[in-house]
Amino acid sequence: MRIKSFIAILLLGSFTAGLVSCGGKKTKNVTISGAFALYPLGVKWTEQYKQNAPDLRFDVSAGGAGKGLTDVLAGAADIAMFSRQLTPAEKEKGIWVFAVAKDAVLPTFSLNNPLADLIRKKGLTKDQLKEVYLSGKTNISWGSLLDTAATQPVVVYTRSDAAGAADTWADYFGGKQENIKGTGIYGDPGLAEAVGKDASGVGFNNVAYAYDVTTGKKRPGIDIIPIDQNNNRVIDPEENFYQNADSILQAISDGRYPSPPARDLYFITKGKPTNPDIVAFLKWVLTDGQKYVKEAGYVPLTDAHIKEELAKLR
Repeated sequence: MRIKSFIAILLLGSFTAGLVSCGGKKTKNVTISGAFALYPLGVKWTEQYKQNAPDLRFDVSAGGAGKGLTDVLAGAADIAMFSRQLTPAEKEKGIWVFAVAKDAVLPTFSLNNPLADLIRKKGLTKDQLKEVYLSGKTNISWGSLLDTAATQPVVVYTRSDAAGAADTWADYFGGKQENIKGTGIYGDPGLAEAVGKDASGVGFNNVAYAYDVTTGKKRPGIDIIPIDQNNNRVIDPEENFYQNADSILQAISDGRYPSPPARDLYFITKGKPTNPDIVAFLKWVLTDGQKYVKEAGYVPLTDAHIKEELAKLR
């Protein structure tokens, strides 16, 4: 799906999975709100689950992890899609957390960058990435990062909405979302589009927005900044796993891509869920629903992790 089309869908409001059921049964609504990171998978799950529960209607909307948390606390959503760890203060609000899948936040740059080939070859070290995203310096050039004479400036784009992706990316450097200095852009699709249009731009995206999971290819206009994890200023074969969606998902799964910015993704509820429809859906997500995780561009939970999460529903 094109990024612009995806933005249009999100701006129209929420995605409604399925139609009101026939046969005289009263339709019951389940509202899910929150992280862009989980939105594609949330839609996939509700589409599939609808086949098992035709009397349920799911409203799934993406507005950022912060909005999801606000909605679930206010009773405006039954489930929030969440993409970061809860803070101690948030935990005190009686939130129940269920890990449902895993993905990662990836640093991105524009395909229009004239140094694109060198960026892919050398990558950037963790310290360099920290300087780019958190220092607030406006005089960093691509040449200074790649040891060339290029004076092209680095232009940072970040998320304007309260985003788990931004928080997770900042956490890689020991920071928080507010520590990332750059031009704020709303949402995952918007951030990818802004970076793609600026030859000097850098940003970050969740896997499902950095890659087209249908084709496995990178989204038009952007590429991934490889992380030079051993600081030798070349991307070695064991660090080179960004070619397609399958290769990065495998690297996340086996730990070659660092965590953070790899992280668990969550469904959260206000208090332990007691609504039988919500409980049944969560159990399905953690069992049969896991078979849809990889095809949607995410990493499934391990069997041991699934067992831990299911125990919370007893």
